[in-house]
Amino acid sequence: MRDFQFPGRSPVYSTHGMAATSMPASTLAALDVLRAGGNALDAAVAAVAVQCVVEPASTGIGGDCFCLYAPAGKKTVYALNGSGRAPGAATIDWYESQGMTAMENTSPHTVTIPGAISAWETLLAAHGTKGFDELLRPAIDYAENGHPVQPKVSSDWKGSVAKLQKGGSTPFLPGCGTPAPGDMFYQPQLAETLKKIARQGSRGFYEGEVAADIVATLRARGGLQTEEDFFNGRTAAEFVTPIKIGYKGYDVWQIPPNGQGIVGLMILGMLEAYGAAPDGPLGVTRTHRHVEAARLGYRDRDAFVADPAHVSVPVGKMLDPAYLASLRGLIRDDVAMKHLPAAGEAAMPLHRDTVYLCVVDREGNACSFINSLFEGFGSGILAHNSGVMLQNRGVGVRLERGHPTCIAPNKRPMHTISPGMVTKNDEAVMPFGVMGGHYQPMGHSWFLTNLLDYGLDIQEAIDLPRLMPFKGKLQVERGIPLAIVDQLSRMGHEIETVERPHGGGQAIWIDRARGVLCGGSEPRKDGLALGY
Repeated sequence: MRDFQFPGRSPVYSTHGMAATSMPASTLAALDVLRAGGNALDAAVAAVAVQCVVEPASTGIGGDCFCLYAPAGKKTVYALNGSGRAPGAATIDWYESQGMTAMENTSPHTVTIPGAISAWETLLAAHGTKGFDELLRPAIDYAENGHPVQPKVSSDWKGSVAKLQKGGSTPFLPGCGTPAPGDMFYQPQLAETLKKIARQGSRGFYEGEVAADIVATLRARGGLQTEEDFFNGRTAAEFVTPIKIGYKGYDVWQIPPNGQGIVGLMILGMLEAYGAAPDGPLGVTRTHRHVEAARLGYRDRDAFVADPAHVSVPVGKMLDPAYLASLRGLIRDDVAMKHLPAAGEAAMPLHRDTVYLCVVDREGNACSFINSLFEGFGSGILAHNSGVMLQNRGVGVRLERGHPTCIAPNKRPMHTISPGMVTKNDEAVMPFGVMGGHYQPMGHSWFLTNLLDYGLDIQEAIDLPRLMPFKGKLQVERGIPLAIVDQLSRMGHEIETVERPHGGGQAIWIDRARGVLCGGSEPRKDGLALGY
């Protein structure tokens, strides 16, 4: 239990239902749906639709969606991949003919066909009890009648001015600046688009005026997207077989590749044999081991994780206990690895801005839900007539022949968004997620080991200061003790202090023995967990 003389927040307890999101308005929308008789999936869709309005730097209907859903009494976890595909004309030959060797994050070529609306509709058809006409009402109201900008959203907005200017997104720069905390912001064009979706379902997005507006916007900037690509995108979302790994008597579930959730499972698989480090959750032994395991996991991600419809991804071997044990054998407690071996090498050869939310209802249905534009404001390109901000998920592809993530027609890029689910004895125990682009596998494993190895409560496990290996450096939040930072530096880690915190997380623990729910929400964001 936390020391109540110090700043912090307590876990939230309730009995009938709970939602944890990164925005107060989103959490409230979810609870309103639950109290009106909707289930966890209904509430999640209503909540994320609100976030697509009130947290526009992080998410939007021009982005993608992944979901894990554990229905009460079914003893199964459903996984939905709602990531968009490249245009049908996106061949490596075309990019080479243009002299392009890499994707620029504000280019129209980074805009894959958005999968979010297809995903929402597919999920509701399979597991929901309510329709878009009811669930989109709160989001429409916020877009049409305005909403006060929250502090973290305002901060994120400031960092995207140049991108928004380049993308011609003038409505998002009112008065040639960005909104301050508490300023009202209105999106009337987006409200009309949401109304079309409420009336027509996904056809209101992937066909007709909205699709035509998005395609015209992208084509004017040199994009290859067509209205046929959008028509095909309506049915792009698909249920897939989730992947899992055992950890401390629980099963931890993730979406399979093209998502990077497998990396979080790999990190857990490498760490489990260690148990809790003797110097505690912020000691140098724990932090060093975790970082080294993450470096190896990300190494394999960059080499192997891609769209399995186009290339063979060695999922089984990446999660093989013998392979993970051999990776763990590369980790020394006294020094950082100076050079990582080639991907897949050990003892066995091998053939950024996002919103996450979770909801549990009174029946025990558990929903783990994530929706993303990738980087802040995605590509920065706004389709003005429809009010749709467009993602830049195509940054995750390579313009390199032979690479698993090389661009190809209708191919999905490597995806960072990763909802998580924990089960025990085939029953959901906790939907959870830690957003933050590349940070997510590190964040998932950090949060779970905080909870399961070090005995932190669900809120403390989210609160604990974070660090992450990225591009050869060890990025640390200011909350990591300076003495630990110094020791990590002496061990060979190149330290970089980050200005923006690493990601944001939510989680809800289902305590069936006591009949209560226990939730935590990210202090690095504006949101909260609430139950009733």
